[in-house]
Amino acid sequence: MAGNDKAMERPQVVAQDSAEEPLVSVVIPTYRRPDLLRRCLQALGEQQFGTGAYEVIVADDGCQQEIEELVARLGRSWPRCTLRYVPVPDTQGPAAARNTGWRLARASVVAFTDDDTIPDPNWLREGCHALATAPECCAVTGRVVVPLPQRPTDHQRDTGGLATAEFVTANCFVRKAALVQVGGFDERFTRAWREDSDLQFRLLQQVGPIGNAHGAVVVHPVRPAPWGSSIAAQSKVFFDALLYKKHPRWYRERIRPVPPWNYYVAVLALVVALVAGIAGEARTAWLALAVWAGLTAWFCIKRLRGAALTPSHVLEMIATSIVIPPLSLYWRLRGALAFKVGFL
Repeated sequence: MAGNDKAMERPQVVAQDSAEEPLVSVVIPTYRRPDLLRRCLQALGEQQFGTGAYEVIVADDGCQQEIEELVARLGRSWPRCTLRYVPVPDTQGPAAARNTGWRLARASVVAFTDDDTIPDPNWLREGCHALATAPECCAVTGRVVVPLPQRPTDHQRDTGGLATAEFVTANCFVRKAALVQVGGFDERFTRAWREDSDLQFRLLQQVGPIGNAHGAVVVHPVRPAPWGSSIAAQSKVFFDALLYKKHPRWYRERIRPVPPWNYYVAVLALVVALVAGIAGEARTAWLALAVWAGLTAWFCIKRLRGAALTPSHVLEMIATSIVIPPLSLYWRLRGALAFKVGFL
């Protein structure tokens, strides 16, 4: 990959080096979020792990000087491990950044997390212990804690899904040999979406089982999001098509058992209402409009169940419940065409 070649050509910032191979290499992809990265790195610097037993590799997809200086500055104050900065030019997305990072890892175990997490002080110790005591496993997945209010917003609840996901790169430990065997992450996933499920499925199919490391905990605070953020999030559905093309049976079994038929029916009803109205078929138009309104109201009520009921959030749910079905289908169609797969 061209981006990887260029990354190798540029000298890396290494705060401390050791001839002794570390037990685990931590890889963090980042893109222009220095404040979040600083918080994550500070937590990694406080790991209850042996001196020199781990290294941290920051794979910077934004090639930002501020990030490079941050890593150098923090690294000089870290006596217990090696902190390395690796620029990742000409790439897009965390999948490519992670590939650059793990390929430079010196340890036989690679731990992945993200720049917006806060690893528990015992994260590395618990994750490595879980993998060492499960030699049949090619990887283990830790626990992600997402602090949520009693009645979260739609965005907060969406982020909260990380806590129940089967396998997320915000907290997993993978044997480097297994990554080599499957070729790492598929860099066609240029967003932080479904690239972790793709890696999970390929590890299970080509290498071996994936275990659990319940004691390996990272906290994932919910980042602020602008009003209506769920509209922009629909573009991620584009990559569902790629995951479905690669793993159709597993996608249906583990991601989405059935297509979003309510979206299809709602959009079809709206189209029929518009066409019938233009054609002067008032009865048909009103009937179709009633179907669309009913499905949209049901969708909105479903999203508000147990969620925040502030006026702003209720208004946001009403507006986005109208927009999401057609926009989601648009991105599903784009993905199906881009990856040449029959994807509903």
